Amino acid sequence: MSGGGSGRRRRLVLHVDLNNTVVAADAVSGQGPRAALNTFLSTVTWGRDGAAGEWQWASDSPSLRPPCPGALSYYSRHGRDPAFTEAGPGRCFGSLHARHLQLLEWPGRPHEVFSVQGEPSKSYHLILPSFFRLLDTLHREGRDFAIIFRTFGTDLPRALQAVGCALAGQHPQFPALREVALPVDLTPGQIRCGKREVVLTRGAERLATREDGRKLYDFFSSLEGIGGFQDHFDWWARNQFSSRGGKPLWIDPHDPDVHHIFIDDNIRLDDADTIVHPLVFSERGSSSPRRAPTSELYDVCLVQTDLLEAIADEDYFLRCVRRCEENYNRYLASMEKDTPSQQQDGQ
Repeated sequence: MSGGGSGRRRRLVLHVDLNNTVVAADAVSGQGPRAALNTFLSTVTWGRDGAAGEWQWASDSPSLRPPCPGALSYYSRHGRDPAFTEAGPGRCFGSLHARHLQLLEWPGRPHEVFSVQGEPSKSYHLILPSFFRLLDTLHREGRDFAIIFRTFGTDLPRALQAVGCALAGQHPQFPALREVALPVDLTPGQIRCGKREVVLTRGAERLATREDGRKLYDFFSSLEGIGGFQDHFDWWARNQFSSRGGKPLWIDPHDPDVHHIFIDDNIRLDDADTIVHPLVFSERGSSSPRRAPTSELYDVCLVQTDLLEAIADEDYFLRCVRRCEENYNRYLASMEKDTPSQQQDGQ
């Protein structure tokens, strides 16, 4: 099961969200970088209601997880707030917002592909430099990898075009990306979920899990280059925004050659409030995966994006992948110790 531990590194298949993960904007809601960064901050700041009903902060530092027992994220009580730092309790995080917004600024004249217009006279990076650094580093290390954008939104065409242009050597900050010989499929695909099956379409391609639950695992594992799929938002909403209705991710611990990693800012340890639906093939050769809790695969195959770090540290995504690879080896070792009867079927 742990075939990657002999010095041969596994192929990486990175499923990457767009909005507030590698793109600090949201085409669906019309949020530019300023509003998107505010919205993200409202999800990673923590407090509780005071005796008189007023909001009291539990920490003055953002974090992906609660800083203490009983702490609630601001968004869980008040909703996502695109003006979070401009009024109300969130104003105390205004300097943090301003610092990261400044880091997002596009240097020099706006670029029709790589920058996005913000407020008048301000342009920002469309795709974070930390994502391009990830591509460049994985290439220089000789890694075998594929990138699959997975979004509920409608911004796949622009994101795929930007990556394609970057790999053609047109990004002024990453000219060496012209050496990355990865094909970019500019045709967005779709993933649609239902009670009986998951259906993937892209152009003339159509795959469904009804006949064989491994079809989409095999498809993604063998995918070459960079592509993108729009996931099924309505299905997530009908399942109360829980793991059960989230973006499906198939994982086979018995496959010694491939490691799937999903990176998304809405991944959370609470399965009632998370965005990815992990499906694990516990039995070798099985075509019927079990539902896995997020906690089983957190920082193993699931990465909750810290947008602030992704903006401030160009090595952020690379560090996330490294951490997952280390943890995946430990995960496989622990799986080998379990007998089949100990594997709980979540279906």
